[in-house]
Amino acid sequence: MTAASTSLSRRSAPRRRPPPNWFKRHERLVFAVAGVVAFALIWEVGSRLGVINELFFSRPSAIARAGFEEVQLPRFWVDFQASATEFSVGYVIAIVSAIPLGLAAGWYRRLQYTLDPWLNFLNSLPRVALLPILIIWFGLGVESKIAVVFLGAFFSIIIPTIQGVKTTDRRLLDVANSFGASRARVFLTVVGPATVPFIITGLRLGVARALIGVVTGELFAATTGLGVMISRASASFQTDRLLFGVLIFTFTGILGVEAIRRVENYFQRWRPAKQGA
Repeated sequence: MTAASTSLSRRSAPRRRPPPNWFKRHERLVFAVAGVVAFALIWEVGSRLGVINELFFSRPSAIARAGFEEVQLPRFWVDFQASATEFSVGYVIAIVSAIPLGLAAGWYRRLQYTLDPWLNFLNSLPRVALLPILIIWFGLGVESKIAVVFLGAFFSIIIPTIQGVKTTDRRLLDVANSFGASRARVFLTVVGPATVPFIITGLRLGVARALIGVVTGELFAATTGLGVMISRASASFQTDRLLFGVLIFTFTGILGVEAIRRVENYFQRWRPAKQGA
């Protein structure tokens, strides 16, 4: 009996899965790096074989060489600092203003009715059309570019935030109300956590819109910035320097999205893990 019960308990006990190895833990990174390296190799070989015209699309080795030469110039760091300031200040202001306002507009119906016409109007308006007005208001300095970055990121964050509050699971609200929770507690414990994925989506979209705002503002009217460097390289057909500037914005967007993804994982620890994830 003892042996039988011991055998039965061993069979019924859940089997512990072995801890994932290094490849399983870093599978996403490995495949991402492999894809980038494969693309760069195909690009390099195609350029050296003459399949890709280097006059219009420089090869990776030439871009790396041009970037190495560019970062040694003091002018590059002045341009980099200007673009980084425009992006970071405008994006932070958009986050600080869009998230609280979006939560409030989604929670209070009348506030949403008041803001809806303005949000729809300003979000549909091309940012480039506002550049002349912003330059008249703020001048040719970094202030006008910060305003363009703010406008690009603000609407990308506030609209998903409002939608997230409105689409909170009604069953969760009913359960909270049935236990006599106050409106403030329902908002903090139910609506807030349920809105986090929508806010994260808005932040991801906001990174791209903010970078577009930096490039657009600097190409339109600026004396310093990476957009000015790209414009100068384009005028002189230096595609290696041009693509180096483009890749800086590209990698900045990738790093920004990756940082936001890590923030999302931190705030989403309470959610149950998906099977087979």
